Amino acid sequence: MLDQIGLTNFKAFARQDITLAPFTLLTGLNSSGKSSVLQSLALLRQSYDSGDLAPVGGRVAGLLLNEELVQLGTGQDVRHESYVEEEPDITLTIKGDDITGSWSAAYESEADHLPLREGYTDPALVPTLFGPGFQYLRADRISPEVSYPRSHHAVATRGFLGAHGEHTVNFLRAHQDDTVQAESLRLPETSSTTLLAQTDAWMQRLCPGVTLEAVGIDGTDTVRLSYGFGSGASRSNRYRPTNVGFGLTYALPIVVACLSAQPGALILLENPEAHLHPQGQTWMAYLAAAAVGAGAQLIVETHSDHVLNGLRISVKNQHIAASDTAVHFFRRDGQTAEVLSPRMGEDGMLSDWPAGFFDEWENSLDKLLD
Repeated sequence: MLDQIGLTNFKAFARQDITLAPFTLLTGLNSSGKSSVLQSLALLRQSYDSGDLAPVGGRVAGLLLNEELVQLGTGQDVRHESYVEEEPDITLTIKGDDITGSWSAAYESEADHLPLREGYTDPALVPTLFGPGFQYLRADRISPEVSYPRSHHAVATRGFLGAHGEHTVNFLRAHQDDTVQAESLRLPETSSTTLLAQTDAWMQRLCPGVTLEAVGIDGTDTVRLSYGFGSGASRSNRYRPTNVGFGLTYALPIVVACLSAQPGALILLENPEAHLHPQGQTWMAYLAAAAVGAGAQLIVETHSDHVLNGLRISVKNQHIAASDTAVHFFRRDGQTAEVLSPRMGEDGMLSDWPAGFFDEWENSLDKLLD
């Protein structure tokens, strides 16, 4: 498991250490640095996947800024604007998996491949980040479409849903009969433990009665997703995603990522609450907590107090220990970001409530009552 990430001269941070837990929640105002934390991990992972973090032969090791997971631009886009002259490198440090790993890249303003200084850590020593089971689902996920790509390599070889969730439908098609092993992830009212049955059950927390089908389209490299409603004599026709609410398709990659998570997997989620009713947002937190119970590590960026409260309720109901959570509130302080970290109690209560931390409901109520 990853215990801490350190960022030096990276985007919103001149220098910042951030504690990580099995369930880490990142929140705060827009452009306050939350996404930078996820992007730093995704940057390391995509540099590894491309062969740039552990190069073979005469290749130069480096951070690859633009690839499948993130597109960060050039050196001048990622180095913090108030960097220290004596320490101009961009450095990412990870504690966890019983080691401290560090990667320092030389700054080149127009380059999108930043060469690493000597002494960087072997990625093989950090299996949580560089091993199997890694998922990064960005905020700009798949939208309702008539069909979705069918990639054997992504689904069968890598087990990857895609940064936008674009391989989710094909993954569900290929693995729909797999067993969801972890009891924490199985909803008790569903007798079947298959991935498809449990996906249906969790999606019904967002839209009661919904069922899914994922099938290949003969003679093409695409797959089709359809939704149905009800059962038995009251069962509806099948509907294309384009004729169903946006939120279901947007949430599907989150549900499949959590249900398919294996022990030791690392899952990065941006805005799992997007396009969902408040009840569905709370259930996204319950699902993420259940994935932690299955042995995965989740880092979740959110703007939703319903996601926060879902985590707090999960702690209070003893579905996840308070010690397995970390909550970080990001806010701007001039050119850099600062991070405040209220502690979670076993009753789901937080040690403090900083100004700007999910306090808009109270602020609005005060105005209504004034």
